[in-house]
Amino acid sequence: MRYFQLWLESTRLSGFMNQARFGWPICACLHFLGLSLLLGTVGLFDLRLLGVAKGLSPAAMHRFVRWGVLGFAINLITGTMFIVGKPDRYIYNPAFELKLVFLLVLGINVLVFYSIVHSKVAVLRPGDSAPLGAKIVAATSFLLWIGVICAGRMVAFFIP
Repeated sequence: MRYFQLWLESTRLSGFMNQARFGWPICACLHFLGLSLLLGTVGLFDLRLLGVAKGLSPAAMHRFVRWGVLGFAINLITGTMFIVGKPDRYIYNPAFELKLVFLLVLGINVLVFYSIVHSKVAVLRPGDSAPLGAKIVAATSFLLWIGVICAGRMVAFFIP
């Protein structure tokens, strides 16, 4: 792992992140905006499946999920920039490892949603309750995103 850290530290991107005056703050702002897009769409969709705002159509709400995907892409890019900028802060950090585990389980959860649950949710009308499987996937998603946020925030406090 040490060789990986040294290689990351030798990259131009690492140099940029550590030398550009506004590199880190701009990435932090973009990371927050990406997270807002992600949770503002996926989080609300999860809440709808859990029974909040049942007057809204899940199919109509699902159209906004693409904005959540954009938010995730922004976070993936800026998160990678953080890791490359200060690899020692991340690759040895238990909070970061926990965040990665949450993200991995979220990825599995997305696969379960689109392979098993989505077809049942797509036909729901306003006022309809989501099936139990959709509620389980939505609750899992919502709780894991909270975990990602908390673990990501804890990275700053568990500096190796």
